[in-house]
Amino acid sequence: MNLEGKNIVVTGGANGVGKAVGLWLAKAGASCAIIDLDADAAARAVSEIEARGGRAVAVIGDITRKESADALFAEAVSAFGRIDGLVNSAGIYPRSPILEISDDAWDANFAVNLRGLYHMSVAAVVHMREQGGGRIVNVSSVAGLKPHPGNAHYACMKAGVISLTKSFGIEFAKDKVLVNGIAPGWIATDKAKEAGNIFQPWALAEMPLGRAAEPTEIADLILFLLSDHNTYLVGETVTISGGTYIA
Repeated sequence: MNLEGKNIVVTGGANGVGKAVGLWLAKAGASCAIIDLDADAAARAVSEIEARGGRAVAVIGDITRKESADALFAEAVSAFGRIDGLVNSAGIYPRSPILEISDDAWDANFAVNLRGLYHMSVAAVVHMREQGGGRIVNVSSVAGLKPHPGNAHYACMKAGVISLTKSFGIEFAKDKVLVNGIAPGWIATDKAKEAGNIFQPWALAEMPLGRAAEPTEIADLILFLLSDHNTYLVGETVTISGGTYIA
C-alpha cells in the first residue's frame, strides 16, 4: 500500500494496534502523529518508526475533552502542515459483570471509547473539509455486534462507535471526507498475550482460523481505508475477525 506524502494522526498510537498502524504507515511512506497519554511509550514508538526510515511525532494529551482534543489535532497540523487521515485507535477494555459496573467505570469507558473518538473526529472533519477531503478510520470491535458476558459497557460503546461511523459517513461524504470503521475480533497485542485469554481453549474455540489476528493484519485493512484505493466505502464498518463473527 502506497501512502507516500500522506500525513496521518493515530490516537492510542503508542501501543497495540495503534502502534502497528504507525509502523505500517512508515513502511507505506506516510508521516504519523502519535497521540497518546503515555509519553514514554509514544517516544519509543516514534523511535521505532524513525529507525525504519519513517517520520513521526509524539503528541501527548487527553482526547476525552473537546478543548484538549482540538489542541492535540492542531499540534499535529502544525507539525505536518495538513492532515490526510485520522485513525481513532485509542481505547480501554474494561471487564465487569453488569451488576458490578460502577458509575466511574461506565464514565471512563464512555470518555475514552466514544466521546474521545467523537471529539477527534470533529476536529479532523473541520480540517479536512477546508482542504477538500480526507479519511477517518474508527476502530470498533466485534463486541459492538456480538457482546460477550462481562463487558456490557465496553460492548455498548463499541456499538456506539459503529453508529457514529454511519452518521459521520453520511453527513460528510459530500465533503469528500470518507469515514469508515473496522470491527476486529481477537488480536494478539502484547497486552492480550500477557493476559493470556487468546490462548485459552474457550477463546480459541471462537476462532475458526485457530488463532488471534496479528496487529499488522489489522493495520493492513486500516491502511487500505486510509488510502486513495478506497473511493466508495462510506459509513461502513468492516468486520475483520477471522470468522469469529459473520453477519
